[in-house]
Amino acid sequence: MLSFNNYKKVMLSLLLAGSVFSSCKKLVEIGPPTTQVGLDQAFSSDATATSAVLGIYNASATRDLLFPLSEMPGLSANELQNNVSSPSYDEFKTNSITVTNSVVAINIWSYSYTTLAQANAMMDGINRSKGLSPAVKNQLLGETKVWRAFINSYLVNMFGDVPLPVKDDPLSNATLARTPAAQVWSQVIADLTEAQALLTDAYPSALRTRTNRQTANALLARAYLYQKEWAKAETAANAVINSGIYSLNKDLNTTFSNTSNEVIWQLATLTGISTYTTNRDANGGSYAAAPGSIPAVTLTDTLYNSMEAADQRKTSWVAATDIGGQNYKLITKYKLRVLATGATTGNEFNVMLRLAEQYLIRAEARAQLGNLAGAIADVDSIRSKAGLPLLDNSITQPALLLAIEKERKAELFGEWGHRWFDLKRTPAVSGGGKTRADEVIGGMRPATWTSTDALYPIPDAQRVANPALTQNPGYNR
Repeated sequence: MLSFNNYKKVMLSLLLAGSVFSSCKKLVEIGPPTTQVGLDQAFSSDATATSAVLGIYNASATRDLLFPLSEMPGLSANELQNNVSSPSYDEFKTNSITVTNSVVAINIWSYSYTTLAQANAMMDGINRSKGLSPAVKNQLLGETKVWRAFINSYLVNMFGDVPLPVKDDPLSNATLARTPAAQVWSQVIADLTEAQALLTDAYPSALRTRTNRQTANALLARAYLYQKEWAKAETAANAVINSGIYSLNKDLNTTFSNTSNEVIWQLATLTGISTYTTNRDANGGSYAAAPGSIPAVTLTDTLYNSMEAADQRKTSWVAATDIGGQNYKLITKYKLRVLATGATTGNEFNVMLRLAEQYLIRAEARAQLGNLAGAIADVDSIRSKAGLPLLDNSITQPALLLAIEKERKAELFGEWGHRWFDLKRTPAVSGGGKTRADEVIGGMRPATWTSTDALYPIPDAQRVANPALTQNPGYNR
């Protein structure tokens, strides 16, 4: 968890117009700064409560999570390579992460728990409020539950057992022990199921920048897939696909535009340029750089070469470019790096969820349930828009599952750690209690890979601050 001092700082300010608040009455009684308001005032009306909840979307901790949650698992899975030498980043490239790794401690752990603190504070304020209309109360509560489930799903995927704060109680939360992963997943599913009932299909914002019912369904489908609850995964994905709201974008060059009908949920940016292509300092990360310069993060040759020659994603979403005598595979899913001359905003945000993943979730669930024809049809929907031939209808179930894994790799590269999580959750083809991560990453990095690398270490600084935290196997402390 966050140290208490840092946690308390998070809880002291109000998420109103981008500020974060404290629900601790004793702290509020001393009088909020002029740029902040007290708890009761913040949730006294639909307008102020909405502004408070929107702060989760805009908070710096939330924004600072976006790139690390794609980049670090991508480095672990050897789908991405970091071109700026950094001890913390390089540890991911060799699956040799130390307990003092600053990216794990700050970018992943602390920012995640900061966002959870915000979500729990919002829930407390919403539930205690007497001034909200039922419709707005349901919408805001559903949104905060989606956020909490989203963050917890990443924490449990990366660390396994993790502290599970579900109340706005800084003192108690700062000393929580780790909760078993199965229980964390149960909480994720419970939050999303409740959000599903609270939300409607209507988006409360333009361009799908806030969550709706299908956002909850899409995350439920993913959670059920990861938990191997195949029938439930198919049902949840069905709800999204058959909602009539979304469609696969046939134009690969506009899949990530902010008007793409494939987008289920995206986070807006002030500039209309995504976080993934915004240039950062040399130690940061970006998929884009000035012409002739090497981006901080590119696709590995291994993943690029695994894509079929005729795959249009290989040309639309990757630009093989020679820089300084070396060929780099630039990730070009997002097209904008800078605004056009005279433009005041671009047309790309940060895509959180999109429809293609739901087809691939349903395909895998159907294949596992023995509905091979249905699974093939779903995979073919994705292959067709990539300009690839359809699958052989006589394909066996084991071969189909591998084909789905390969399709997920080609469709979702560079997005939200999908490749890493797929390798970790999928049994090895050779069996023996191993995973695909053991086969694939172990085969590529035999000198450094061990099975315990599938989980990241609990940050050492957090264990010093909270002695109740145990360490994952394979790490020093």
